[in-house]
Amino acid sequence: DELFIIAEDEDEEIMAIKHGEYEIYGVQFNPESILTPKGNLIIKNFLSIGGDIYD
Repeated sequence: DELFIIAEDEDEEIMAIKHGEYEIYGVQFNPESILTPKGNLIIKNFLSIGGDIYD
């Protein structure tokens, strides 16, 4: 009950989850891959969740 799906692919496969109480996230793919569309943007957005950690 503490994990929530926050992203799915077109086949409704789970791609990302978030813990309900803690700032813990998990992803099911390699966003740094050169084959991932907008991989750099995905990483930047993910890191921006941490606030001042990423500029």
